[in-house]
Amino acid sequence: MTSSRLCIFLSTMLLTATMAIGKHPNILWITSEDNGPQLGCYGDEYANTPNIDALAQRSLRYHRCWSNAPVCAPARTTIISGMYATSLGGHHMRSGVRLPATFATYPDILRKAGYYCTNNSKKDYNFATEDGGWHESGRKAHWRNRPKKDTPFFAIFNYTVSHESKIRTRPHQLKHDPAAAPVPAYHPDTAEVRHDWAQYYDKMTEMDQQVGEILAEVEADGLSESTIIFYYGDHGSGMPRSKRWPFDSGLRVPLLLHVPAKFRHLAPTDYGSGKVTDRLVSFVDLGPTAISMAGLKPPTNMQGVPFAGKYNGTAKQYLFGYRGRMDERIDMVRTCTDGRFIYMRHFYPDRPYLKHVDYMFQTPTTRVWNEMYRAGDLNEAQAKFWQDKPVEELFDLQADPDEINNLANSADYRKKTAELRNTLQNWMRETLDLGLLPEAEMHRLAGSQSPREYALTHRKLFARLSDVAFRSMDPNDGYSTQELIKLSADPYSGIRFWAVRGLATRSNRDTKRNKALMTASNDVSPSVAIAACDGLLSDESISTQRKAVERLIELADVNRQGHFAAVAALNVLDMNASLTEAEIRQISELTREAKQPPVRLGKYVGKLIDHAINAP
Repeated sequence: MTSSRLCIFLSTMLLTATMAIGKHPNILWITSEDNGPQLGCYGDEYANTPNIDALAQRSLRYHRCWSNAPVCAPARTTIISGMYATSLGGHHMRSGVRLPATFATYPDILRKAGYYCTNNSKKDYNFATEDGGWHESGRKAHWRNRPKKDTPFFAIFNYTVSHESKIRTRPHQLKHDPAAAPVPAYHPDTAEVRHDWAQYYDKMTEMDQQVGEILAEVEADGLSESTIIFYYGDHGSGMPRSKRWPFDSGLRVPLLLHVPAKFRHLAPTDYGSGKVTDRLVSFVDLGPTAISMAGLKPPTNMQGVPFAGKYNGTAKQYLFGYRGRMDERIDMVRTCTDGRFIYMRHFYPDRPYLKHVDYMFQTPTTRVWNEMYRAGDLNEAQAKFWQDKPVEELFDLQADPDEINNLANSADYRKKTAELRNTLQNWMRETLDLGLLPEAEMHRLAGSQSPREYALTHRKLFARLSDVAFRSMDPNDGYSTQELIKLSADPYSGIRFWAVRGLATRSNRDTKRNKALMTASNDVSPSVAIAACDGLLSDESISTQRKAVERLIELADVNRQGHFAAVAALNVLDMNASLTEAEIRQISELTREAKQPPVRLGKYVGKLIDHAINAP
């Protein structure tokens, strides 16, 4: 045995021995789904959450914690891995990516250190294999099932009563007065919207009662003095423009940390019962923090920074958020905050904020909001989110908590915009953001490798990708059309993709631009070809438009091109193509499900086909 392996073996044995005599804490994570900080302890007077408020009185409350992703699967992927989901390729909603051979989750690490690890009950990780590393995962998982009572445990209890699906369940007898509901400036003030907000707060109260029940079990089992307790929500509320969107409203979650006196040496330096901290933390930090509290050093591949425990790290200056494909709709947004200002970068500015996602449109607020937009009954702030996006946005969370006033083009905020823009781009480059490759291209290029392993062996290309992605879509500080045409012939398909995306947004009267797009429409990469056809749909020539539609229908054949390419092609056909009756018939005859569908992607191709042929 080598000396390094001997040291690891001995330290693990020592740690296991000390655990057996109760020198290591139990760790309990209480989580709730689809809710932001709409709690009494966060100053929300409309909320009725007495149990969580009482926990806050004996805990440290984090003012700004971000979920990194504004929807469950990529957010949970970030937590379980201790890595940004974008660094693994797991940032798209409901996907299944391969992992590096040596990859370990934080439960894997805690288990090897002697912890009994349980998850009650949701996993929802964007991995090809969804195990997660638990001793027990399911509705019966509980610390009470551990083999010995003195075995330290790590346990999660996840409550779903506040989930988006519960907001729209009818009939429902409201307990919160809808007339008093706080309606954000971006939502229309209607009876349906007020009902949904009131019902959301009702569900928060029900969730609070469930939190109270699990806290009572801790007390009944005599574990109060030996258990460190975290409470957090898994991303912003299930209301539209919170969930799925990397505004602060979609990323900010409540986080409470309670450390009993016996383990106060593991608490953050600013810990105090009932105190509030401005330290910026996010989901990527949770796994490393749990490992640190167990007395172990987080592995070097984990990108999170522990904010408590033996290896408590340096406080962060910035937090980051990401949006990829949301169910059947493709998008790419990246976000950065310093705690007060939030910067958003849109890589699909030619597509609206709120696209038709079948699941989201089942919520009454979404439907009435869209109907009022179509009827022209919204004010500017409310109508904005059904329209195309700017390339970049900057919001002052202190002066504008609803994030409706874009300051990015203001001379007074030029320096702050540049600071956060540069910070975001550097982060994307350093973390090897796999969103810089379209989902279909990421899988095509990675082949039998994991996307992460592919990125690690192509660092220089990712540095180029970051620059080209930023500049190709920027009309003010971007490439010239001639430069984009040159890049559209680059040997690397990722570079060609962004160059073609940029060309697609340029003047359709430029014959050189149109010729380059026509060439790219037959690219060996389906992603490049789809981007080219998207640009050709705006050509003045009807014949060119029809050729682009014909090519897109070919690329939407799920069994020939694969699920990811088919989803991308159908997004373009549905949103940007004016279809003839014959073309609608062709699309309706496309295969709705792949013979061998990718892990976890469901029936997104079928949903897109149905919407394309039935949309008004």
